[in-house]
Amino acid sequence: MRGFIRRSSRRIPEGTYHKALRAEAEVVEGNPNDLLWDLTLYRHAMQRVVDTLWDLDEIPSRSQVHQLFYQVLRNYGFRAHVARNIYDYALALVKATKKNNGGKPILRKLSARLDYQDAKVELDKGVVRVILRSQWYTLRLRHRRDYVERFRGLRWKEVHIKYENGKLFVSIIFEFKYEPFMPRGIIALDVNLKMIVAYDGYEVRRRKTRFTDALSKKKRAEELQKKYPRRWRYSKRILNRVKELHRKARNIVTDWSWKFAKQLVMKALKHRYAIALEDLNGLKERASNVNDIVAWEFTMFAYRKLQHAIIAKAIEYGAPVIIMNPKNTSRTCPICGHKLTYIHRLAICEKCGFIADRDTVGAMNIWLRALQAYAGIRGLSLSAPPMKDENRRRGRKTNEGMKIQQT
Repeated sequence: MRGFIRRSSRRIPEGTYHKALRAEAEVVEGNPNDLLWDLTLYRHAMQRVVDTLWDLDEIPSRSQVHQLFYQVLRNYGFRAHVARNIYDYALALVKATKKNNGGKPILRKLSARLDYQDAKVELDKGVVRVILRSQWYTLRLRHRRDYVERFRGLRWKEVHIKYENGKLFVSIIFEFKYEPFMPRGIIALDVNLKMIVAYDGYEVRRRKTRFTDALSKKKRAEELQKKYPRRWRYSKRILNRVKELHRKARNIVTDWSWKFAKQLVMKALKHRYAIALEDLNGLKERASNVNDIVAWEFTMFAYRKLQHAIIAKAIEYGAPVIIMNPKNTSRTCPICGHKLTYIHRLAICEKCGFIADRDTVGAMNIWLRALQAYAGIRGLSLSAPPMKDENRRRGRKTNEGMKIQQT
Protein backbone atom coordinates (compact mmCIF):
# COMPACT_ATOMS: atom_id res chain seq x y z
CA MET A 1 0.00 0.00 0.00
CA ARG A 2 2.77 2.44 0.89
CA GLY A 3 4.48 1.89 -2.47
CA PHE A 4 1.22 2.54 -4.29
CA ILE A 5 0.76 5.81 -2.44
CA ARG A 6 4.19 7.06 -3.40
CA ARG A 7 3.73 6.21 -7.07
CA SER A 8 0.22 7.70 -7.27
CA SER A 9 0.99 11.12 -5.78
CA ARG A 10 3.40 13.97 -6.36
CA ARG A 11 3.84 17.33 -4.72
CA ILE A 12 4.67 20.65 -6.30
CA PRO A 13 8.35 20.99 -5.32
CA GLU A 14 9.93 23.86 -3.46
CA GLY A 15 12.26 26.09 -5.42
CA THR A 16 12.50 29.23 -7.52
CA TYR A 17 9.48 30.14 -9.64
CA HIS A 18 8.48 33.06 -11.83
CA LYS A 19 5.52 35.40 -11.73
CA ALA A 20 4.72 38.36 -13.94
CA LEU A 21 3.64 41.94 -13.37
CA ARG A 22 1.45 42.76 -16.37
CA ALA A 23 0.28 46.28 -17.08
CA GLU A 24 -0.64 48.65 -19.86
CA ALA A 25 2.06 51.27 -20.41
CA GLU A 26 2.53 54.67 -22.01
CA VAL A 27 5.69 56.23 -23.40
CA VAL A 28 6.63 59.28 -21.32
CA GLU A 29 10.17 59.76 -22.64
CA GLY A 30 11.09 59.05 -26.25
CA ASN A 31 9.03 59.00 -29.42
CA PRO A 32 6.28 56.32 -29.40
CA ASN A 33 6.50 55.99 -33.19
CA ASP A 34 10.22 55.29 -32.94
CA LEU A 35 9.51 52.54 -30.40
CA LEU A 36 6.94 50.97 -32.74
CA TRP A 37 9.49 51.09 -35.55
CA ASP A 38 12.07 49.37 -33.34
CA LEU A 39 9.52 46.66 -32.46
CA THR A 40 8.69 46.22 -36.16
CA LEU A 41 12.38 45.78 -37.01
CA TYR A 42 12.73 43.36 -34.09
CA ARG A 43 9.90 41.19 -35.45
CA HIS A 44 11.22 41.39 -39.03
CA ALA A 45 14.75 40.44 -37.99
CA MET A 46 13.60 37.51 -35.86
CA GLN A 47 11.34 36.23 -38.63
CA ARG A 48 14.30 36.36 -41.01
CA VAL A 49 16.37 34.27 -38.60
CA VAL A 50 13.50 31.80 -38.13
CA ASP A 51 13.01 31.44 -41.91
CA THR A 52 16.70 30.74 -42.49
CA LEU A 53 16.97 28.20 -39.66
CA TRP A 54 13.78 26.47 -40.78
CA ASP A 55 15.10 25.83 -44.30
CA LEU A 56 18.34 24.22 -43.10
CA ASP A 57 18.59 20.42 -43.17
CA GLU A 58 20.08 20.38 -39.67
CA ILE A 59 19.65 22.89 -36.88
CA PRO A 60 23.07 24.50 -36.26
CA SER A 61 24.72 24.95 -32.88
CA ARG A 62 24.53 28.25 -31.02
CA SER A 63 28.09 29.20 -32.02
CA GLN A 64 27.23 28.57 -35.68
CA VAL A 65 24.05 30.63 -35.32
CA HIS A 66 26.12 33.44 -33.83
CA GLN A 67 28.44 33.41 -36.84
CA LEU A 68 25.49 33.38 -39.24
CA PHE A 69 23.34 36.14 -37.76
CA TYR A 70 25.21 38.31 -35.26
CA GLN A 71 26.64 40.78 -37.76
CA VAL A 72 23.42 40.81 -39.79
CA LEU A 73 21.44 41.79 -36.71
CA ARG A 74 24.01 44.38 -35.72
CA ASN A 75 23.61 45.93 -39.17
CA TYR A 76 19.95 46.50 -38.29
CA GLY A 77 21.21 48.73 -35.50
CA PHE A 78 20.38 46.40 -32.62
CA ARG A 79 22.57 46.44 -29.54
CA ALA A 80 24.92 43.49 -29.15
CA HIS A 81 22.93 41.89 -26.35
CA VAL A 82 19.60 42.41 -28.14
CA ALA A 83 21.06 40.73 -31.24
CA ARG A 84 22.08 37.71 -29.19
CA ASN A 85 18.62 37.53 -27.59
CA ILE A 86 16.99 37.57 -31.04
CA TYR A 87 18.89 34.61 -32.45
CA ASP A 88 18.73 32.70 -29.15
CA TYR A 89 14.93 32.99 -29.04
CA ALA A 90 14.60 32.17 -32.76
CA LEU A 91 16.79 29.08 -32.33
CA ALA A 92 14.75 27.86 -29.34
CA LEU A 93 11.49 28.50 -31.22
CA VAL A 94 12.59 26.51 -34.29
CA LYS A 95 13.88 23.62 -32.16
CA ALA A 96 10.65 23.38 -30.17
CA THR A 97 8.41 23.62 -33.25
CA LYS A 98 10.29 20.95 -35.20
CA LYS A 99 10.34 18.69 -32.16
CA ASN A 100 6.54 18.90 -32.00
CA ASN A 101 6.19 18.42 -35.79
CA GLY A 102 4.62 21.85 -36.19
CA GLY A 103 4.59 24.22 -39.15
CA LYS A 104 7.03 27.06 -39.67
CA PRO A 105 6.50 29.76 -37.01
CA ILE A 106 5.07 33.04 -38.27
CA LEU A 107 5.58 36.02 -35.96
CA ARG A 108 2.54 38.27 -36.09
CA LYS A 109 2.70 40.36 -32.92
CA LEU A 110 4.97 43.30 -32.28
CA SER A 111 6.86 42.23 -29.18
CA ALA A 112 10.36 42.08 -27.71
CA ARG A 113 12.07 40.32 -24.80
CA LEU A 114 14.74 42.23 -22.89
CA ASP A 115 16.87 41.48 -19.83
CA TYR A 116 18.95 43.46 -17.35
CA GLN A 117 21.37 44.81 -19.98
CA ASP A 118 18.63 46.38 -22.09
CA ALA A 119 16.01 47.33 -19.50
CA LYS A 120 15.80 49.06 -16.14
CA VAL A 121 12.90 48.54 -13.74
CA GLU A 122 12.06 51.23 -11.17
CA LEU A 123 8.93 50.09 -9.36
CA ASP A 124 9.16 52.86 -6.77
CA LYS A 125 8.60 55.33 -9.62
CA GLY A 126 6.29 53.02 -11.55
CA VAL A 127 8.39 53.15 -14.71
CA VAL A 128 10.43 50.84 -16.94
CA ARG A 129 13.24 52.01 -19.21
CA VAL A 130 14.05 49.97 -22.33
CA ILE A 131 16.38 50.15 -25.32
CA LEU A 132 16.48 48.03 -28.49
CA ARG A 133 18.76 49.97 -30.83
CA SER A 134 20.10 53.44 -30.05
CA GLN A 135 17.34 55.17 -28.09
CA TRP A 136 16.13 54.70 -24.52
CA TYR A 137 12.38 54.84 -23.87
CA THR A 138 10.73 55.42 -20.50
CA LEU A 139 7.42 53.61 -20.04
CA ARG A 140 5.01 54.44 -17.22
CA LEU A 141 3.02 51.49 -15.87
CA ARG A 142 -0.72 52.15 -15.86
CA HIS A 143 -1.96 49.94 -13.05
CA ARG A 144 -3.12 50.17 -9.45
CA ARG A 145 -0.34 51.16 -7.09
CA ASP A 146 -1.17 48.40 -4.60
CA TYR A 147 -0.79 45.80 -7.37
CA VAL A 148 2.65 47.12 -8.35
CA GLU A 149 3.74 47.23 -4.70
CA ARG A 150 3.20 43.47 -4.39
CA PHE A 151 6.33 42.96 -6.49
CA ARG A 152 8.59 45.29 -4.52
CA GLY A 153 11.66 43.53 -3.18
CA LEU A 154 11.56 40.71 -5.75
CA ARG A 155 14.32 40.18 -8.28
CA TRP A 156 13.23 40.76 -11.86
CA LYS A 157 14.59 38.66 -14.72
CA GLU A 158 13.05 39.80 -18.02
CA VAL A 159 10.92 42.58 -19.48
CA HIS A 160 8.49 41.77 -22.29
CA ILE A 161 7.04 44.57 -24.43
CA LYS A 162 4.03 44.02 -26.67
CA TYR A 163 2.01 46.32 -28.92
CA GLU A 164 -1.50 45.05 -29.61
CA ASN A 165 -4.78 46.66 -30.68
CA GLY A 166 -3.31 50.13 -30.46
CA LYS A 167 -2.06 49.67 -26.89
CA LEU A 168 1.35 49.06 -25.39
CA PHE A 169 1.74 46.39 -22.71
CA VAL A 170 4.64 45.53 -20.43
CA SER A 171 5.23 42.27 -18.56
CA ILE A 172 8.00 42.10 -15.97
CA ILE A 173 9.06 38.59 -14.99
CA PHE A 174 10.11 38.22 -11.34
CA GLU A 175 11.78 35.35 -9.51
CA PHE A 176 10.57 34.27 -6.07
CA LYS A 177 11.10 31.41 -3.67
CA TYR A 178 8.28 28.91 -3.15
CA GLU A 179 8.41 27.52 0.39
CA PRO A 180 5.04 25.91 1.21
CA PHE A 181 3.89 25.89 4.82
CA MET A 182 3.45 22.65 6.76
CA PRO A 183 -0.27 21.80 6.45
CA ARG A 184 -2.52 20.77 9.30
CA GLY A 185 -5.34 19.65 7.02
CA ILE A 186 -6.23 18.93 3.41
CA ILE A 187 -8.92 20.15 1.05
CA ALA A 188 -9.57 17.84 -1.92
CA LEU A 189 -11.34 18.74 -5.16
CA ASP A 190 -13.35 16.62 -7.56
CA VAL A 191 -14.01 18.61 -10.74
CA ASN A 192 -16.58 18.08 -13.46
CA LEU A 193 -18.01 20.35 -16.12
CA LYS A 194 -20.97 21.58 -14.03
CA MET A 195 -19.76 21.33 -10.44
CA ILE A 196 -16.70 21.35 -8.20
CA VAL A 197 -17.00 19.28 -5.03
CA ALA A 198 -14.60 20.07 -2.18
CA TYR A 199 -14.03 17.94 0.92
CA ASP A 200 -11.84 18.90 3.88
CA GLY A 201 -12.49 15.97 6.23
CA TYR A 202 -15.43 17.69 7.92
CA GLU A 203 -17.92 18.71 5.27
CA VAL A 204 -18.65 18.55 1.55
CA ARG A 205 -19.04 21.83 -0.30
CA ARG A 206 -20.28 22.32 -3.86
CA ARG A 207 -19.60 25.15 -6.26
CA LYS A 208 -21.16 25.59 -9.69
CA THR A 209 -18.73 26.29 -12.51
CA ARG A 210 -19.20 28.44 -15.60
CA PHE A 211 -17.72 25.80 -17.87
CA THR A 212 -21.13 24.86 -19.33
CA ASP A 213 -21.72 28.52 -20.31
CA ALA A 214 -18.42 28.53 -22.13
CA LEU A 215 -19.11 25.16 -23.76
CA SER A 216 -22.42 26.44 -25.18
CA LYS A 217 -20.56 29.26 -26.95
CA LYS A 218 -17.92 26.83 -28.19
CA LYS A 219 -20.62 24.55 -29.63
CA ARG A 220 -22.39 27.50 -31.24
CA ALA A 221 -19.16 28.36 -33.04
CA GLU A 222 -18.80 24.74 -34.17
CA GLU A 223 -22.39 24.79 -35.47
CA LEU A 224 -21.67 27.86 -37.58
CA GLN A 225 -18.58 26.20 -39.02
CA LYS A 226 -20.61 23.10 -39.92
CA LYS A 227 -23.48 25.16 -41.34
CA TYR A 228 -21.09 27.10 -43.57
CA PRO A 229 -18.26 24.59 -44.16
CA ARG A 230 -16.60 26.77 -46.82
CA ARG A 231 -18.07 30.24 -46.41
CA TRP A 232 -17.03 30.74 -42.78
CA ARG A 233 -13.37 31.02 -43.78
CA TYR A 234 -13.99 33.70 -46.41
CA SER A 235 -17.03 35.57 -45.11
CA LYS A 236 -15.78 38.30 -42.81
CA ARG A 237 -19.08 38.46 -40.93
CA ILE A 238 -19.23 34.71 -40.22
CA LEU A 239 -15.51 34.48 -39.47
CA ASN A 240 -15.69 37.34 -36.97
CA ARG A 241 -18.69 35.73 -35.28
CA VAL A 242 -16.88 32.38 -34.99
CA LYS A 243 -13.77 34.06 -33.56
CA GLU A 244 -15.89 36.07 -31.12
CA LEU A 245 -17.63 32.94 -29.80
CA HIS A 246 -14.34 31.07 -29.38
CA ARG A 247 -12.82 34.09 -27.63
CA LYS A 248 -15.77 34.43 -25.25
CA ALA A 249 -15.60 30.73 -24.40
CA ARG A 250 -11.89 30.97 -23.57
CA ASN A 251 -12.35 34.16 -21.56
CA ILE A 252 -15.17 32.68 -19.47
CA VAL A 253 -13.03 29.67 -18.56
CA THR A 254 -9.91 31.72 -17.86
CA ASP A 255 -11.59 34.45 -15.79
CA TRP A 256 -13.67 32.06 -13.70
CA SER A 257 -10.71 29.72 -13.10
CA TRP A 258 -8.51 32.51 -11.72
CA LYS A 259 -11.28 33.86 -9.49
CA PHE A 260 -12.06 30.42 -8.07
CA ALA A 261 -8.35 29.65 -7.63
CA LYS A 262 -7.84 32.84 -5.60
CA GLN A 263 -10.80 32.01 -3.32
CA LEU A 264 -9.62 28.42 -2.83
CA VAL A 265 -6.05 29.39 -1.98
CA MET A 266 -7.24 32.08 0.45
CA LYS A 267 -9.28 29.42 2.27
CA ALA A 268 -6.28 27.08 2.28
CA LEU A 269 -4.15 29.84 3.82
CA LYS A 270 -6.77 30.64 6.44
CA HIS A 271 -7.10 27.04 7.64
CA ARG A 272 -3.51 25.94 6.79
CA TYR A 273 -4.76 23.34 4.31
CA ALA A 274 -2.87 21.56 1.57
CA ILE A 275 -4.75 21.40 -1.74
CA ALA A 276 -5.26 17.96 -3.32
CA LEU A 277 -5.97 17.84 -7.06
CA GLU A 278 -6.52 15.11 -9.62
CA ASP A 279 -3.65 14.20 -11.94
CA LEU A 280 -4.83 15.06 -15.46
CA ASN A 281 -2.02 13.17 -17.21
CA GLY A 282 -3.28 10.24 -19.22
CA LEU A 283 -6.88 11.44 -19.44
CA LYS A 284 -6.57 12.07 -23.20
CA GLU A 285 -6.59 8.32 -23.80
CA ARG A 286 -10.23 8.24 -22.68
CA ALA A 287 -11.26 10.35 -25.68
CA SER A 288 -11.65 7.20 -27.81
CA ASN A 289 -14.63 6.21 -25.64
CA VAL A 290 -16.32 9.61 -25.79
CA ASN A 291 -19.14 10.37 -28.24
CA ASP A 292 -18.91 14.18 -28.14
CA ILE A 293 -15.26 14.92 -28.96
CA VAL A 294 -15.83 18.70 -28.94
CA ALA A 295 -17.22 18.58 -25.39
CA TRP A 296 -14.42 16.28 -24.25
CA GLU A 297 -11.65 18.46 -25.69
CA PHE A 298 -13.21 21.56 -24.16
CA THR A 299 -13.58 19.79 -20.82
CA MET A 300 -9.88 18.94 -20.84
CA PHE A 301 -9.06 22.56 -21.76
CA ALA A 302 -11.18 23.85 -18.85
CA TYR A 303 -9.71 21.34 -16.37
CA ARG A 304 -6.15 22.26 -17.30
CA LYS A 305 -6.86 25.99 -17.12
CA LEU A 306 -8.39 25.55 -13.67
CA GLN A 307 -5.56 23.35 -12.40
CA HIS A 308 -2.95 25.76 -13.77
CA ALA A 309 -4.65 28.69 -12.02
CA ILE A 310 -4.88 26.83 -8.69
CA ILE A 311 -1.24 25.73 -8.79
CA ALA A 312 -0.04 29.20 -9.82
CA LYS A 313 -1.96 30.90 -6.99
CA ALA A 314 -0.85 28.26 -4.49
CA ILE A 315 2.80 28.80 -5.44
CA GLU A 316 2.35 32.58 -5.22
CA TYR A 317 0.92 32.41 -1.68
CA GLY A 318 2.97 29.45 -0.40
CA ALA A 319 0.18 26.87 -0.11
CA PRO A 320 1.21 23.20 -0.56
CA VAL A 321 -0.29 21.26 -3.48
CA ILE A 322 -0.39 17.49 -3.93
CA ILE A 323 -1.43 15.85 -7.21
CA MET A 324 -3.22 12.52 -6.79
CA ASN A 325 -3.87 9.67 -9.22
CA PRO A 326 -7.69 9.66 -9.65
CA LYS A 327 -7.85 6.01 -10.74
CA ASN A 328 -10.72 4.16 -9.02
CA THR A 329 -11.56 7.11 -6.75
CA SER A 330 -15.24 6.73 -7.68
CA ARG A 331 -15.33 2.94 -7.41
CA THR A 332 -14.32 2.25 -3.81
CA CYS A 333 -16.08 3.18 -0.59
CA PRO A 334 -14.19 5.90 1.32
CA ILE A 335 -15.35 4.36 4.63
CA CYS A 336 -14.54 0.66 4.29
CA GLY A 337 -12.79 0.35 0.92
CA HIS A 338 -15.42 -2.03 -0.51
CA LYS A 339 -16.45 -1.79 -4.18
CA LEU A 340 -19.44 0.51 -4.69
CA THR A 341 -22.64 -0.20 -6.59
CA TYR A 342 -24.13 2.64 -8.64
CA ILE A 343 -27.70 3.56 -9.48
CA HIS A 344 -27.17 6.28 -12.07
CA ARG A 345 -24.87 8.70 -10.14
CA LEU A 346 -25.79 7.47 -6.66
CA ALA A 347 -23.17 5.22 -5.05
CA ILE A 348 -24.18 2.58 -2.49
CA CYS A 349 -21.85 0.45 -0.39
CA GLU A 350 -23.47 -2.91 0.30
CA LYS A 351 -20.98 -3.63 3.09
CA CYS A 352 -21.22 -0.57 5.35
CA GLY A 353 -24.31 1.19 3.98
CA PHE A 354 -22.49 4.35 2.85
CA ILE A 355 -24.52 6.36 0.29
CA ALA A 356 -23.34 9.40 -1.67
CA ASP A 357 -23.20 10.79 -5.21
CA ARG A 358 -20.27 10.04 -7.50
CA ASP A 359 -18.60 13.45 -7.10
CA THR A 360 -18.69 13.28 -3.30
CA VAL A 361 -17.15 9.81 -3.38
CA GLY A 362 -14.38 11.07 -5.66
CA ALA A 363 -13.58 14.07 -3.46
CA MET A 364 -13.52 11.96 -0.28
CA ASN A 365 -11.25 9.32 -1.80
CA ILE A 366 -8.86 11.95 -3.15
CA TRP A 367 -8.77 13.47 0.34
CA LEU A 368 -8.03 10.06 1.89
CA ARG A 369 -5.23 9.33 -0.56
CA ALA A 370 -3.69 12.74 0.00
CA LEU A 371 -3.89 12.26 3.77
CA GLN A 372 -2.23 8.85 3.47
CA ALA A 373 0.49 10.29 1.25
CA TYR A 374 1.23 12.97 3.87
CA ALA A 375 0.82 10.98 7.07
CA GLY A 376 0.98 7.23 6.49
CA ILE A 377 -1.38 4.41 5.55
CA ARG A 378 -4.73 3.26 6.84
CA GLY A 379 -4.36 1.55 10.20
CA LEU A 380 -1.46 3.74 11.37
CA SER A 381 -1.81 6.76 13.62
CA LEU A 382 -2.28 9.93 11.55
CA SER A 383 -0.67 12.87 13.30
CA ALA A 384 -0.52 16.45 12.15
CA PRO A 385 2.93 18.07 12.29
CA PRO A 386 3.62 20.38 15.23
CA MET A 387 2.69 24.03 14.78
CA LYS A 388 4.94 26.97 15.57
CA ASP A 389 3.97 29.69 18.05
CA GLU A 390 0.23 29.23 17.82
CA ASN A 391 -2.51 27.02 19.20
CA ARG A 392 -5.17 25.18 17.30
CA ARG A 393 -8.56 26.77 17.09
CA ARG A 394 -11.89 25.37 18.27
CA GLY A 395 -10.45 24.37 21.64
CA ARG A 396 -7.86 21.87 20.37
CA LYS A 397 -4.52 21.42 22.03
CA THR A 398 -1.18 22.25 20.48
CA ASN A 399 0.21 19.32 18.47
CA GLU A 400 -3.05 17.41 18.82
CA GLY A 401 -3.31 14.50 16.38
CA MET A 402 -5.32 14.93 13.19
CA LYS A 403 -8.52 12.87 13.18
CA ILE A 404 -10.47 11.46 10.25
CA GLN A 405 -14.16 12.23 10.53
CA GLN A 406 -16.28 9.61 8.79
CA THR A 407 -19.52 10.89 7.34
